[in-house]
Amino acid sequence: MARADDDRRFETPKGMRRPAFRGGEDNDRFGRFTEWVARGMGTPGFLVGLSVFAIVWMGWNTFAPEAVRFDSIAIGFTALTLVLSLQASYAAPLILLAQNRQDDRDRVQIEQDRQRAERNLADTEYLAREVVALRLAMKDLASKEFIRAELRAMLEELDRRDEAAEGDGRGAEHAAS
Repeated sequence: MARADDDRRFETPKGMRRPAFRGGEDNDRFGRFTEWVARGMGTPGFLVGLSVFAIVWMGWNTFAPEAVRFDSIAIGFTALTLVLSLQASYAAPLILLAQNRQDDRDRVQIEQDRQRAERNLADTEYLAREVVALRLAMKDLASKEFIRAELRAMLEELDRRDEAAEGDGRGAEHAAS
């Protein structure tokens, strides 16, 4: 029977296999669970709840009838100590896993920010070069005053030619008469 399972697993592409310990539905479920635990353990509600739990535990095992007590005050609430130690032994690794996931997200975010900053710098440098090119091109362009002065000079030149042509025409008429 185990042989058939092994054959089936090798025939199935690796990405399609369902991990047995996670259920295969969501590969990130455990990671989200660790973050949920880490967020919950840092809240005042968790601390108050844990304190109430410990107080009720100690109160019950101190004031309840001897027959219904499950932890002895005589030996220092050993079961309570074990429960709290167990809770702490699971809490620390879960919190560390959640921190590792956050570090991974931060690393990705920093890399994206670095790439965005590089693109922005390249865009800014390109725009600065374009502005410099436009300024240089603007120095080569004629201003309104320059164009007006050139047009006035051309008009004066045309007026002089017209006067010279008129003067030459009258001089030729006088010479013919």
